[in-house]
Amino acid sequence: PTGYMENSISYSAIEDVQLLSWENAPKYCLQLTIPGGTVLLQAANSYLRDQWFHSLQWKKKIYKYKKVLSNPSRWEVVLKEIRTLVDMALTSPLQDDSIHQAPLEIVSKLLSENNNLTTQDQESIIVAIAPLLENNHPPPDLCEFFCKHCRERPRSMVVIEVFTPVVQRILKHNMDFGKCPRLRLFTQEYILSLNELNAGMEVVKKFIHSMHGPTGQCPHPRVLPNLVAVCLAAIYSCYEEFINSRDNSPSLKEIRNGCQQQCDRKPNLPLRLLHTSPDLVSQEATLTESRLKPVIVTSNEIHVEVERNNTANQKMTASVGNDSEPNLIDCLMVSPTCSTMSIELSAQADRILGCYVEILKMLSDYDDWRPALASLLQPIPFPKDNCSSLCFLLLFFFRELKYVIQRFAEDPRQEVHSCLLSVRAGKDGWFQLYSPGGVACDDDGELFASMVHILMGSCYKTKKFLLSLAENKLGPCMLLALRGNQTMVEILCLMLEYNIIDNNDTQLQIISTLESTDVGKRMYEQLCERQRELKELQRKGGPTRLTLPSKSTDADLARLLSSGSFGNLENLSLAFTNVTSACAEHLIKLPSLKQLNLWSTQFGDAGLRLLSEHLTMLQVLNLCETPVTDAGLLALSSMKSLCSLNMNSTKLSADTYEDLK
Repeated sequence: PTGYMENSISYSAIEDVQLLSWENAPKYCLQLTIPGGTVLLQAANSYLRDQWFHSLQWKKKIYKYKKVLSNPSRWEVVLKEIRTLVDMALTSPLQDDSIHQAPLEIVSKLLSENNNLTTQDQESIIVAIAPLLENNHPPPDLCEFFCKHCRERPRSMVVIEVFTPVVQRILKHNMDFGKCPRLRLFTQEYILSLNELNAGMEVVKKFIHSMHGPTGQCPHPRVLPNLVAVCLAAIYSCYEEFINSRDNSPSLKEIRNGCQQQCDRKPNLPLRLLHTSPDLVSQEATLTESRLKPVIVTSNEIHVEVERNNTANQKMTASVGNDSEPNLIDCLMVSPTCSTMSIELSAQADRILGCYVEILKMLSDYDDWRPALASLLQPIPFPKDNCSSLCFLLLFFFRELKYVIQRFAEDPRQEVHSCLLSVRAGKDGWFQLYSPGGVACDDDGELFASMVHILMGSCYKTKKFLLSLAENKLGPCMLLALRGNQTMVEILCLMLEYNIIDNNDTQLQIISTLESTDVGKRMYEQLCERQRELKELQRKGGPTRLTLPSKSTDADLARLLSSGSFGNLENLSLAFTNVTSACAEHLIKLPSLKQLNLWSTQFGDAGLRLLSEHLTMLQVLNLCETPVTDAGLLALSSMKSLCSLNMNSTKLSADTYEDLK
């Protein structure tokens, strides 16, 4: 060839690449040797020339290894070539993602096209490419190979020594499993392989601790979201396979593994719905033998026995009499007709679900992870129709997750326990699921009572929360109060005190419930005493303006307001006193209060929430130099009569200021 290069040159045609170094040679030139001649490439500077030189060498060698490894003959030679390829990638001065990814893709293709490798060959190849995996995610096909190795040889040392840093890097740096689902599957299989070791969950626990780190704060913000995504996806996969097994269609996992036909699939385990009520036997003795046989519904994962009373069995036998198979979900709806339900998982399903639920429990034990975990789990991570249908695996999951929800309910931080409520109106939250009558309640309402107790202390709208309890959970609250639960007794007293209940018969029933226990009787007597004091306090008369001396406390204010009538009090100044949010309980009893001065007090967010609910006629409020924050100030948006609001020297943000305007 002569003149300028007008046609492209294939990399495979390049026989040699050299830097021109002889005397009087053109500056910054490369010499490419090709069949029939040479080509000179001249760069603008030495840095660009060196880039070209190393890039061309890299491309030339990559094509060589692709050709050598595409037709393997002797695996010892292949292994040697793989090691040389890895060394070349590690020693290359080029800085680019493809430098490490290209060898991984070559090895990945090699493994996917050769399924007859011995276990020793597989492990040798994994060890050979391990240095490349320290700073790179494995390609999808390689992830599939790793998953297979974890399933077939979970106790191999390769899993511990090679896969552990790979999975750690995935959990620390992955941003979206949706773009690379094979990484998530590989992480799931790795965790299950750890669970197969002799120490079982202890090994998994040590791995989780290593991901968190020894300090009180995990330095890697992506670890928790990735672990939660891995656990929830694994649990939902079990549920998905169970649903697919109902009509014996292949699951997504089986489709990925090439099992398309029904003859290729493993036989399903039976799932029996047994109805053994003695009343049914006596009433339906005339049924044919075929109609008395237990109904069989197939499932890969689960065995369930359901006992029902007469009403439920009549519905069941009616369905059988019509020669139609009863709907599995209808048979398992929790209702007053269902007396007992026992769920028995297969060993494999119990191992898988138990492992991932235990991980969620471990995550909830870390204080710094708990707020983010509560936020991630607040929107219940399964479709609503599946929850209401009481799918077996979801029911198992909800009941096993009780420990996590208990940890949320015990946490004093509002950002944690507020996540027990539904994420939006009309959608069930954990509070509804674990309340009496909810699908996951199995403790007679103990967890429900603890959730109510913590939520009442920091709920954004206490009155609104009481209204929702009165509308939806009044029966369970009264039942727990009847059994002596102090939290529920307090709830019933608050409902009476805030006039939440309009129906006179319901009010009388609540009073009877309170008087049936010692603690209820005592609290009801205290309520009656407070009501008498309130009537005296609100009786017309007394001053219209009142100023407390500086350094006064909550107790001083309480003693003052209990000393006479303050029904005419319109202006109250507590400026430069030591009152706190606790005094809000006394302030809300002043019916005519229009102006309140809290300048330089310790009045905080909790008090503001209470004022916003009850002092709807307040017109002037001074919060200058108080410790209130955006969380409390936002509650003031409901005070439509407010004309003057001083928030100078508070922690008010610009966004909240705009919202309040």
